[in-house]
Parts: sequence; C-alpha cells; structure tokens
Amino acid sequence: MASSSSVVDSLEDLDSSDTGSIYEPQKNSKKKKQKNPAWPQPKKPRRDATSRGTASISSSIANPSPGSPSPQEQARSQARSRSIPVRNTNESNKAISAKEIYDAICSGKAAIVTVVDEWLDSYKQSRERGLLVLINFIVQSCGCKGMVTREMLDSMSNAEIISTLTKEFNETSGNYPLSTPGPQMKHFKAGLCEFSRVLVRSCRNSIIFDEYIFPSLLALLTGLTDSQVRAFRHTSTLLALKVMTGLVEVAVTVSVQLETTQRQIDAEKSKNPQIRASDKLEEMHATISELKENREEVCSMMNASFRGVFVHRYRDLLPEIRAICIEELGIWLKEDPEDFLNDGCLKYLGWTLFDKQSAVRLQCVRALQGLYKEEEFIGRLELFTSRFKERMLSMVLDKEPDVAVEAVNLLLLIQQMTEEGLSEDECGHIYPLVYAAHRGLANAGGTFLYNKFQSLISKENEENNNNNNAAFFHVLISFHTQNEFHEHGAYLVDSLWRVAASELRDWETMSAMLLQDAGLQYEEEGVLLELMMCAVRQAAQGTPPVGRSQARKIMSMKDKKIQEQDRSRITTHFIPILPQLLAKYSADAKKVSLLLKAPLYFDLEMYSSTQWLKKYLDLLLSQVCCIVEKHTDITVLQACALLANSLCSENYTFSSRAHLVFSQLLDELVECFNSHLAEILQGGADEEDTYTAATALKKIAVFSSARDSTGWKLFDPCLQLLNSRMESLDLHTELMVSALKCAGFHLMWAKVNVDKSKPKAAELKHLKKDVRLFCRICQTCLSVDKMEIRDEAFQLLCDLLLLYSEGSFRSEPALQTLVHLPSVPLCSELTSFLLDHIFTDEEEGELCDDREEEMKMTLFQKRRRQLAGYCKLVLYGVLDLSAATNVFKHYSKFFKDFGDIIKETVSKSKLINPVQSAKTVCLCLQQMFSEMLIDDPSQQDLTEIRDLAKKLAMTFGIDLQRIRKPLVALHLDGIKFACRVPQDGGRQLPNADFLEILSEFSFKLLHQDRVVIAEFLKSECPSVALSWPSVKNYQRSLESRSAARLKEQEVAGGAVSRQDSPQPKRRRRTPAEGLTPSTTKGPWSESSSIHSRMHTPMLTSTVQKQVAHLPPPPSPSPSTQGRAAESDVASGLAELESEDEFSSGMLMRKVNPTKHGRLIPAQTAPAWDKEDVASHLTLLSLIEDETSEREEDKDEPEIEDSDSESHSSYTLPSTRHSSGNVLDELFD
Repeated sequence: MASSSSVVDSLEDLDSSDTGSIYEPQKNSKKKKQKNPAWPQPKKPRRDATSRGTASISSSIANPSPGSPSPQEQARSQARSRSIPVRNTNESNKAISAKEIYDAICSGKAAIVTVVDEWLDSYKQSRERGLLVLINFIVQSCGCKGMVTREMLDSMSNAEIISTLTKEFNETSGNYPLSTPGPQMKHFKAGLCEFSRVLVRSCRNSIIFDEYIFPSLLALLTGLTDSQVRAFRHTSTLLALKVMTGLVEVAVTVSVQLETTQRQIDAEKSKNPQIRASDKLEEMHATISELKENREEVCSMMNASFRGVFVHRYRDLLPEIRAICIEELGIWLKEDPEDFLNDGCLKYLGWTLFDKQSAVRLQCVRALQGLYKEEEFIGRLELFTSRFKERMLSMVLDKEPDVAVEAVNLLLLIQQMTEEGLSEDECGHIYPLVYAAHRGLANAGGTFLYNKFQSLISKENEENNNNNNAAFFHVLISFHTQNEFHEHGAYLVDSLWRVAASELRDWETMSAMLLQDAGLQYEEEGVLLELMMCAVRQAAQGTPPVGRSQARKIMSMKDKKIQEQDRSRITTHFIPILPQLLAKYSADAKKVSLLLKAPLYFDLEMYSSTQWLKKYLDLLLSQVCCIVEKHTDITVLQACALLANSLCSENYTFSSRAHLVFSQLLDELVECFNSHLAEILQGGADEEDTYTAATALKKIAVFSSARDSTGWKLFDPCLQLLNSRMESLDLHTELMVSALKCAGFHLMWAKVNVDKSKPKAAELKHLKKDVRLFCRICQTCLSVDKMEIRDEAFQLLCDLLLLYSEGSFRSEPALQTLVHLPSVPLCSELTSFLLDHIFTDEEEGELCDDREEEMKMTLFQKRRRQLAGYCKLVLYGVLDLSAATNVFKHYSKFFKDFGDIIKETVSKSKLINPVQSAKTVCLCLQQMFSEMLIDDPSQQDLTEIRDLAKKLAMTFGIDLQRIRKPLVALHLDGIKFACRVPQDGGRQLPNADFLEILSEFSFKLLHQDRVVIAEFLKSECPSVALSWPSVKNYQRSLESRSAARLKEQEVAGGAVSRQDSPQPKRRRRTPAEGLTPSTTKGPWSESSSIHSRMHTPMLTSTVQKQVAHLPPPPSPSPSTQGRAAESDVASGLAELESEDEFSSGMLMRKVNPTKHGRLIPAQTAPAWDKEDVASHLTLLSLIEDETSEREEDKDEPEIEDSDSESHSSYTLPSTRHSSGNVLDELFD
C-alpha cells in the first residue's frame, strides 16, 4: 500500500496500550481537560491544499469509471468545496432538526439521501449547528429524552455530556428504539444503517477531511460505547462501526487514486526529457502529497474507531453488540484486505467462533464465508484455516441448526477453494448430516456430499469415460451400503434432492441399470431399487420423510406445475417398465413390495386415455396375481391389496377390468380354503392341508381389509373354525389369526353396508347375533398363551365395540337395535389385558437375540396401538370414564413410552365431562393409595403417588376460572376418602396421609374455594386429627400466598426490611480498580467452559491501563468513583499480548499452544456509599446491577466455549411416526 500510515501499524500493540485514542486527553488530569478544548477545532487550511488543490474521493469506491474526472480535476473540486464560507450561527434560515431526521428514519418511507442533503445544507450554513443536530439525533435514537444544548457543546467535555444525558435517561422501561419489538420500529435499524452509509458517502468529497465533524462525531460515539446504559452502548456501537465501514470504503478509494496517480507519474518520467511536461509532473506530485494526507486522516479515524470501539465491544455483554462487531469486521476484511486481512484481525473471528450465543457464532461463520469465497484471500487464510479448522468441524454439531448449516457451507468453501481441502476423516464428520432430522442441515450435508461425489465422478470419467449419471448412482449406492448411520434411503434422497434432482430424476438410467447387467451385486440392486422408489415418491409428493421437520409453506404454482410434470414423466416411463421389473424380481419379497408402491404415484388415468398404454394394465394385473400366488409375506400381500384397492376405484374407467381380475383371484382362494375346511373341523387334516388352508385364509384376510368380503360368506366357517380350535386347545397361530381377521372384517363391512341400505329386521337381528358371538370368542382368546392371537382379538374387540357403540348409531334411530354394549366380564378382561400385556415389560424376555432390536420396536408400536384403542373406548362412551383410572395411574411410570397418549386422553376427557374427569383423577390416586396400604401398611412411601399427582395437576391448565368446579370436586372427594372411618374398627383414619397427595392440587385453587374447602375439611375431619402432620400440611397448602407470607413476616418480627433504601447497585470502580474483579462476582474464568488449546481473549476496558504491579486500591470516596465499564465483563483478567503470540513470525514457525492467562487476585469490594445510591436511583431500570449481570452471565457469558456440542450425537430422524402424527392417527 502506498500509504505511509496503515491501520496494521497501529494494531501491533492494541491489546497492551490505548495511547493515541481520540478520547485519551479526556482521561488525563482535570487540569489537562481544562487546557484542551472539549471539541476538536478545525485546522487552518493547508497552504499546499489551497494553492495547488487536493485529490478528491468522489470516484467510485469499488471500480472508478473510465469517464470520471482526472485526479487533478477532482483535487481542484475538493479544494473549492473545502473553502465553504462559515455563516453566522444566528441567521434565521430554516434547517432540518434532529426530530425530523429521527421521524424520517422511524417511518422507513422517507428518502435517506434527501434527509442527508438537507442536513448538509444546514452544516454548510453553520458547522456548530449541524454538529449539534447530528448529536441530538444520536441521543434521540438511543431513546434518551435529554438534549445537548449549544452551551453544553461549548463548555463541557464528552464525559460530562454523557454523564448529564445518563442522569436524564429516566425511562422506566428498558426498551429503546433498537430493541423495541413490534412493527413501529421494525425498519429503524435498517434506516439507521442506511443513514450512516449515505452520510459518509455524501461527505467523502470534502467534509470528511475538514477535521471537525467526523472526529467530533467519533469522539462522542466512542464515549457512548463505553456507557453503562445499554441503549447508549448498543446504538452508538452500531453507528460508530457503520461510520467506520464507510471510512474503509473511502480509504480504499483513496488508495486506488494513489496507485493511479503514481502510475501516471511513472509513465511521465519514462518519457524523453524534451517532451516531458514538467508542470504536469509537478501537479501530480502535489496530488500525491494531498492524497497521502487524506489517506493519513482517514486511517487516523479508522484507527481511533477500531481501538476505541471494536476492541472493547466485540466482547460486550450484549450478544447483539458482539454480533454487530463481527459483522462489520467481516466487511472490513473483505473490502480492505491490505489493511485488515492479517492475523491481527483474523484472531477476533477465531475467538468468536467459541462465543456462547448462537447469533454471534452465526455472524462469525458468515463473515468467514465471505473471505473464503475470494480466491486471492486463500493464501492469507492458510494459517487461520490450520489453527481453527478443528473448531469449524465441531460446529457442524452446533445446538443451533442455523449455525450448523452455515458451518457446513463454510467447510464446503474450504473444500472447494483450498488446495489441501479436507481429509477423508474430516469429511467423515459431515457425511452423517444427510440423515439429520433438521431438513435444512440435511440439505447442507447433501450439498457437501454431492460436491464430494462430483470430484470422485470426474476422476472416474477421466479414466473410464462412463456416463455421468451411471457413475453418480454407483457412488451413491456405495455410500449408502457402506455407511453405518441409517438404513432408509428416503432421508438420503431428500437431502440430495435440492442439488441432485436432475440425477435422481433420471428414471431411464436407473431402470436400465436394473434390467440390464450393469455389474451390480444383489445387495446393490436392492439399494438402487429403494433409492429409485424414494426418488419417485419425492418427485410425486414433494414431502419430506417421516420425522424430518420442515417449515410449513404453501406450494407455489410453479412447484405444482413441476410436480405435475414429474408425475406425468413417472407414469409414461414406468407403465411399460414396471411389469418387466416385477417379473425379474417376483421372487424377492423386499424388492417386490417396493415396486408395487410405484403405481400409487402414477397418473392412473393414462391407462385409459393413452391407447398404447392399455395393454400394460393387463400385464400389471397378471403380475400382481402371480405375486399373490407366490408370496405369503404380509408386507407383499398388503402392498398387493393396497394396489388392488387403487386400481378398483370407481374413479377410473378401467376399474371393471381390475375388479374382475381380483374377484377371480379371491374366488380361487376361497375355494381352496373351503376345500380343506371340513377336514380341519373334523381333525383329520394333515400339516400340509392345514398350511394350505391357513395360507389361503391369510391372503383372503389381507384383501378383506381393502375389499368388501361379505359376498364370500366366510363368517360362519371362520366362527366354526375358531370354536373348534378353542375347544380342542389346538391353537394354530396363523390359522386362528387369519380366521379372526376374516370374521372381524366381515362384521365391519356388514356395518358399512347397513349404513348404505335399509335392511330388514331379521337381517339386523342376525347381524347383532353375529356380533355377540364373535365378541364372546374374542373375549375367550384374550386369555390364551399365544401373543399373536390375543393381540389380534384385543384389537378387533376395540374396533368392533366402537363401531357398534351407541354413538355410532345416534343419527340412525332405525339401527339402534344393533348397539352392542360390553358386558361386565368383558370389561374386566379388557382391563386385565391392559395391565398384564401393555403396562408391563415382561414380554421383552420372549424376544429372539438375532432380531431383538427390530422386534422391540414392532412390539412397542403394537402396544401403543392397543393402548390407543382402549382409550378410544373410554372417550367415546363405550366404557365408563372410571375405567380410565387404569390408564391414568401409569402416566408417570410409563411417561416416556405412552405419555403423549395418556395426556391426550386426560385432555379429551376434560372436554367431555370436566367434573367427572377430575373425579376420575382423584379415584386413580385413591386406588394407588389403597394398593400401597394393602401391600405394606407399615411403610408408606408416597413419592411415586405424589409424582403422579404433580403430573396430573399440570394437565388442568392455567385458566383457574374454567377449572374451578372440577378442582373443587376433586378436593371434596379426596377429603371424604381421607376422612373415611373403617368399618372393621381398625385404626382411626388410615387414609389421612392421602391429604399429602391431595395438596399437590391446591396451588390451582382460587381464594374463595380454598376457604370453602378448608371449612369442609374441618367439618369432615375429627377434631383430634386436625393436629396431625398430614392434615396440617394440607391446611397450609390451602392458605393463600398472601396469608402465608403475612404469617412468615409476623414470625420474622419485622426483620424482612432492615433498610429504608433499596438494595445497593454495583459500586462504580475507579480507573485504578478497573483491573481488579470484585469478590462478589468471582473470577470470570470460573464460569468459562473453554477447553481448547487457544487463549480465551481477555477483556479490555477503555480506562487507562496501569502498571503491572498495582498496590491494593484505597477505599474510594464518591468523588473518585468513576464511570465503570460494566459491559466489559470480568475486566479483572489481564490482557494478553495475543497479537504478538498469533501474528509474530506466523509464516516462519508452527503454531504452538499458547499459555493460559493469569488472574489478578481479587480484592474485597468496598462498601456502598449511600449518597451515591441517592443520586442514581433513576437509573435502576437501565444500568445493569451486579445481580442481574450475574443472571445474564448464565445465559450471555462472553467469548466462551459454546455449548454447541452439548448434543454430540447426531440427531437422526425416527423411523416411526412423531407424537403428533400418532395422536392424529390414533384419536381421529
């Protein structure tokens, strides 16, 4: 850089000294303050500038246009603009006010350029008045009601003005314009930033170099950034750093002009002395001198802003301020790499990668992305990359998904732009993200994986010259088979869909690889087939797989059109190909079940609308029939039944052909079953005949779920089969389960047909008899030893009792005779099944070792369905609401497995009958208490019951008026139970301890209800028992909080408030004490969680630094209590010479682990001065006291090792339904 003064030159010792700051004279002795003027006075015009002119900065910041004036012409223009006459300040010309500027920015509708131009006109008339307007605008933007007057501006220093404004900042709310929520201030921050940018750009020609307005403005802003008031600190930091960003642009422009002028001088000097223009050469030399002076002025202001604002505020307590600092630093690094892109500035980005707040980490990662995108910066970033690559890799597991997404994008840039890139082990940290539950993070991982695939494919194509898409599928298959994270291809396809949609839509290549000999192994063919079907589903539906979250958004017309086009392409391609694929893989159950799902995504109308596709319908139907004949796997049969249901829909013209084919298939199966039925009933059938009949009945049962099975007349044969097997105790599992399904589906279809037609009374009577007989058989099956049989019987009972309940026929009075209510023995059997086989873990011991995990999941899902079926019987009135006690009592113990279902049951029962629901909750607790007394009366452990009571109390909600009656009823029932006298003459009130459990519901009672319940307790409970501990504890829970607090105050004897003044705020420290932490706060390092080998950046303060060995601070007086830099948390840590450690000789040596900084011993905090309290009571709501800061430190500590790896394991999506989906499916 041609400049004689650089920002880097002044950054070498920024961590060890603050000398040279623009506000340093104000921090010296009082005598020195009086000697120096409060505001910088304008310098006299330089003689060279007035005589020869100076260079202007009006050319384009990034790229000066060829048609712009020469530097000499710009210098003349700048010289003319510098000689603006200073008018009298008392002239009566109307100028823009601070309030007008503030209102224009708040509205967001005014043109900022016009506002700035009006202010410039005012400034040209009177510089003092223009500066005063700008200062008051800043004060008003901070939310302060105070105002800076001309007298204050002339007679007071910056510190005195800020102190006066702080005392006038008497708002009761902590909100200020930058933090106020709502639409009113929505665009305020953007308007403020735009105002700063336009102000600097408008002043870059001349006013920026007049050595008055910008030094004065930056001096005030720097002082405000060190204020205890957050509004001052936040707003002034934003403005100061935005102004510095504008100064950086000006500095870059001046540097470009310097280079251009220097080239012109060199070109002129290279000419022959006879033709060389001496006057022109002398003028260019003068221009060079003026540009260097301008560059020095701008660098001086940049240096002051960097040292006075950024160095202290990048570790501010407020995360918004830290985020602003890092965001602007990223801009400076990119705009002016010659001055900023070095280790001395990059270290701040490296440190803030460990910030605890996600917003700061996010800005840091985005700033690094902007640097790694520029190819010319990569060489300067090599050391930074090697130093902080480990941290960037760990951030892919950040607890905030947005930060993790940007971290993956950053690593992708490092992989693409650097020569070394990432090693395979480092890439292994990112690959599993394609299976993450968060869709944005999964897409980012998919983008990284796709980029890696492309590099592998390009190398392979150079060697073999293969098809790109075929090579892509080979690499994708290899990745999916070799990874150990997930087995479901739907998540991998969804992650890659955004970047590899064209490859995944290449159905032709995938089909050709499956049908032809493409060198794929058996397992690889299955993987490719799965990925192809997942891609078909993704293109046809566009929804993420189960368990992967996404933001709800309405599909645009463009997306709908693309989806329709994809659906048409899928149909056109797969209709001819699907029969061939089914024929090839007809013996493979897993592959066939995948292929049978393909027609569900077709546009089935094309079978009838397109002439050449009609023949393929017959081929498909014949293949499905062959598959049904070959396979007995339940998954394949269910896929066939689902496809048959779709093809036989009356919406399509070809449905009659499909209906005929499947009817013939089922007729053959029914005939096969009937041919062996007689021998089975007589007991003369061998194993082969039994297996054949069971297989046929199994296929019929599966198709009965999709098609009306009443025409086959299988109910009576199945009933006979079940009766004979139960009598002989020869329980053939597959045969009996299939018979139960066929009979159950027959009754369900009969109910559907009854609703559609008007049957005769005899038919209704016969149907009711069938229902009663079948329920009796199912009740018998609930007690058998075969798990499959009793589970199927329980599920069918729940469905049929609900289907034939009173509520199901409420709209059809003529069908009321079909209502079937469960008998008392049946209710007891259902309850026993619930307790023995759902709320138990015993059945896990029956699982096989080889498929234990899969069987556990299947059993778990089945138990959830069974519990939901029982709960529906309660909610729909089939069972009495008191039957829910058997469910409620397991709410706490089985909360992890069934908590969502039980909670939904409790909530819905409150909607049905709130009072009865509350009584049921009380009855549930009474039963548990009675069971405890029966098991062991001597040892009463109420912990488990009280935990359950706490959970159930939280289900009542927060509307105390609405839950008033239910809660009163619950308490009255509980008191009656607790005060019940035993009939056998046992000990008095054995249930009195139940009041301890009942007290868990007292906090939701209203005051008037507490009084009524307390009187009821006295009337029910014997006078002797009122002194018992359990009764007294319950009475205490019924007392209102105010009454309890009054009693405590009476007991304390007035010791609650011993001082008339409020609690003292944090004592303000003198500059000498600024480096000594208070013992009440403790060392900042104790709360830090950094475990890296890097330094934790030490906190700085804007007070003047002291010598290393400080004597113990004397007891301060109110006059010596200076303004504390409260926002610099833990200022007791000594500032390390971190820049020397990080940047000195970086390219000459390896990075060595740095030493830990030493803590200065803590000093005893002096006592609070009462006079200081009285003088600062108005600041209690704005200045952070020690207690609130300690609380914020828990949430907002400074640059700490973040908790981003707190969830170190990958969050993989669950393959089962989420709780919301389950509840919708189970309760709708």
